[in-house]
Amino acid sequence: MKLKKKRTLFILFLAAVLLLVFSMLLYRPGGKHESITEVMRDAVLHEENRIAFLEIRDVNPGLISAVSVTVILLVAAALIRILIIPRFQYVPGRFQILLEQLVSLFDGLAKSNSPHRNGFLGVYLFGAGIYIFVGTLFELFGFQAVTTSGLSVALPAPLSDINGAIALGCLSYLVILSGGIAGNGLRGVGNTLKDFSLPISMSFRLFGALLSGLLVTELVYYYIQLSFVLPVLVGVMFTLLHALIQTYVLTMLTALFYGEVSEPHAPEKAKTTGKARI
Repeated sequence: MKLKKKRTLFILFLAAVLLLVFSMLLYRPGGKHESITEVMRDAVLHEENRIAFLEIRDVNPGLISAVSVTVILLVAAALIRILIIPRFQYVPGRFQILLEQLVSLFDGLAKSNSPHRNGFLGVYLFGAGIYIFVGTLFELFGFQAVTTSGLSVALPAPLSDINGAIALGCLSYLVILSGGIAGNGLRGVGNTLKDFSLPISMSFRLFGALLSGLLVTELVYYYIQLSFVLPVLVGVMFTLLHALIQTYVLTMLTALFYGEVSEPHAPEKAKTTGKARI
């Protein structure tokens, strides 16, 4: 039996190698309509490949991805709340354990970094973390959309668009600002506004990390010699790493700064001068 399995695996491997060799030998470079520079430039600026959103306005593919991911998460949340959570049991199943671990992860992150005010922070970290993770994995499915010029393009990760990254970075900054106001009033506002570069750094960290994975994948797919087997490894590896790393980085930074600005400060005691005894 083992010999038959080894022989079958060898035949499949040999067939894959032969298919790869024949495809490379028969390839003719006449099918490319854009240079690699144009492909990578459009992946960043979206000057050519735009999509008609509800036949109202031409938008970047990243906006279509953002709306799709938001709808998917809202529908999934509604189904989980209506169909699954009421059936939770004292002895949890696998899915119940997964949900409880996710909630405990972000709740623990909020409590460890902001012990004074962490109720809303835990909710926001959970929502932002799930959105970043699912949104980054969204590009793995390769959902297609038709551009205004009639071309078919794969929808990218929402945060690989600079507009989406800036929106999430600014939203996180507003959450941090709300923590400063709730914890210390006007003094908290001043402490938060001192880090005026924080939304910029958060936004461009997300944008740069996710865009780098998108560009590497575009580069690999562009060249026929690399477009077999390797795109699967590169795409999955980059996407999973970025999903995990960027989820952790943004939620951790938000929790750290939120805890710092929301920590209550004791009022300064008025200095008293003692009178010298005669």
